[in-house]
Amino acid sequence: MILTYALIFMLGCIGLALLLNLVRLFNAPTITDRILTLDTITVNAIALVVLYGVWSGTGLYLEAAVLLALTGFVGTVAYCKYILRGSIIE
Repeated sequence: MILTYALIFMLGCIGLALLLNLVRLFNAPTITDRILTLDTITVNAIALVVLYGVWSGTGLYLEAAVLLALTGFVGTVAYCKYILRGSIIE
């Protein structure tokens, strides 16, 4: 009973954070701010997937969250490497 209310509250909070991150993505002054915002959006998406996995009671969504985390990490590293060196593959 209380877990359902807590999950709904957390889904709403993380959804609001995701919306505010999207606003920041379009209003960010520099490219580094945009990269950090994309990384934060990835973290929020992971949190949404994990919360939905807890709500549904299956472990499949937790595996999807791990894959999303790996993809987000590789994407952030690739963006940063592109900014520093001008190319991703050397």
